[in-house]
Amino acid sequence: MACSASATWAAEEVDFDPRVNEQTRQLVSELVEQGVPEQWLTQALEQATFRQNVLDAMAGAAERRLRWFEYRDIFLNQQRIEEGAEFMREHAETLARAEEVFGVAPEVITAIIGVETYYGRHKGTHKVLDSLATLAFHHPQRGRFFRGELAAFLAIAYEQGVEPETLYGSYAGAMGYPQFIPTSYQAYAVDFDDDGIRDLWNNPVDAIGSVANYFAEHGWQRDGAIYHDADGPQEAPEGIAFNQTSRPTLTAADMVEQGITSEAPLAPDAPVVPLLLDFSEDEQGYRLGEFNFYVITRYNHSHLYGMAVAELADAIQHQFEIEHD
Repeated sequence: MACSASATWAAEEVDFDPRVNEQTRQLVSELVEQGVPEQWLTQALEQATFRQNVLDAMAGAAERRLRWFEYRDIFLNQQRIEEGAEFMREHAETLARAEEVFGVAPEVITAIIGVETYYGRHKGTHKVLDSLATLAFHHPQRGRFFRGELAAFLAIAYEQGVEPETLYGSYAGAMGYPQFIPTSYQAYAVDFDDDGIRDLWNNPVDAIGSVANYFAEHGWQRDGAIYHDADGPQEAPEGIAFNQTSRPTLTAADMVEQGITSEAPLAPDAPVVPLLLDFSEDEQGYRLGEFNFYVITRYNHSHLYGMAVAELADAIQHQFEIEHD
C-alpha cells in the first residue's frame, strides 16, 4: 500500500513543463542549440505525463530466464511464419532492392520485423513522449541513457513535422515497425522510398530499408550464413563461454580443439559464437554462430533473440518457396 501511495503522489507532483522544471529546461536549451525551436519544445514537453507503469515495467523486465525451446515457441509458430511469407510477397520489390543495396536477405529483414512487431501489427501502446520523459528523469539507474533518447525523440518528431504526443511505441521508447530506439532511428533510419521523410511508424518501405541499413552498418556479410548445427561431447567443455553475444574471438579451429565440429564446412580461422541450447527439457545441442549471428545480436543482445530471428527467417523462406511452387 505504501508503494502504491508514493506512486500516486509522484504522478500528481511531476510536471515536465520547462517553465517550471529545471531538468527539462536544460534539455530544451541543449536542443535549441541544435536548431529545434524553444517554443515547439516547450509545447511538447508540457504535454508529457509521468507514467508509473513505465517504471514498473522496466523494473519487471528481468523476467525468468527462458530456455531455448521455451523462447522458440513464442516466435516460431505457423501463423507468424505464414504471415511472414505474406509480408515477403507483399513487399517483394522493396525487399529485393534492400538486398541489392545492403546485402541483407529478404527473409532476415522480414524475420526482424516479425519478431519485433508481428509485421507492424503491434508497434506499442505507450506514448513515447510519456515513456521517455518518465525514464529520463525518474529511472534510478539509466536516467542519463534515456535522457539522450528523449532528446533524440524530440529532434525526430520536429524533423518529421509531427506532434510528439501522438507517437506510440514500447514502454522503453522503441518505435515503429522495427522498434528502433530514437538514437538508432537517427543513426540508421533511411528514407527508402525517397518521399523526404524517414517514417518507421507508418511506412514499411522505410522500415525495410532501415533494418537492412542497420545490419549493413554493423558489418553484415552478404550471402554469409548465420549459424550451423554442430556435434560435440556429451559434457560441455568447461573452457568455453557459451551463448555470449560480444564480438566473437573464438574460431572454428578453437572449437575443433574442444571437440566441437560444425556440420557444415568452416574455415579454421572463421570467427564463431559457440552456442549450447536446450532443445527440450532433457536435450541439449551445439550450434556455431557465424559473424552474421553476432550482427543480429547487435539488434538485441540475446543469443536467444539471435537464434529466433535466424530460425524464423529460415521458416519464412521455406514457407515462401512452398507457396510459390
